[in-house]
Amino acid sequence: MNHLLQWLKDGNLDKYYSVFEENAVDMDVLPELSDEDLRELGIPLGDRRRLLKAIALLKTPSAASPAQQIQAERRQLTVMFCDLVGSTALSTQLDAEPLRDLLRDYQDACMLAIEPYGGTIARAYGDGLLIYFGYPIAHDDEASRAVSAGIDIVDAISSLTVEGSDVSLQVRIGIHTGNVVVGGLRPDDQLDPMGITGDAPNIAARLQEKAAPNEIVVSRTTRLLA
Repeated sequence: MNHLLQWLKDGNLDKYYSVFEENAVDMDVLPELSDEDLRELGIPLGDRRRLLKAIALLKTPSAASPAQQIQAERRQLTVMFCDLVGSTALSTQLDAEPLRDLLRDYQDACMLAIEPYGGTIARAYGDGLLIYFGYPIAHDDEASRAVSAGIDIVDAISSLTVEGSDVSLQVRIGIHTGNVVVGGLRPDDQLDPMGITGDAPNIAARLQEKAAPNEIVVSRTTRLLA
């Protein structure tokens, strides 16, 4: 199968294959595409963000050759766990399609909020998002970036609405900074290209559970660094 078509299929975005083909966009050009380029191709905001996220993975070490992927890397990472409040109740109030659209809007809003701070959504558990600051690209102020991004997420989610409902959306956020090992779980890490080893994600998740709606709870380490 055509590599571009397979790549798009992996992200459930193969409906744009003909658009890319008509504009002579292939795998060698993908890493150079910007949001503006995708806008010119007529791709809507949500799918532009999904494409940009997938394109970013092409530029990371996890997308390199297998020989390059074998090496694990130890680094300090700030991890955010963000969870939508009351998602179980929402699933009983909304039909499947409106609920799906709501979760997409929620994920897109979070993605837009973290992008200016260099955050990356490593994994989505439906309404729970695991977000890294410091990988794949590291900065000197990851803790501050994560806290600022968390504030922007709360603001962004508060402005989302559910059509035909008076439901107001809220999130809980936990943030922790710690040392982790990136990669090295498998010879090529293909099954989990954003996988890390360490307590940081678990601690961030536990802090999120302690947060009140629209509250951000940070660990002592993150607070000191920020």
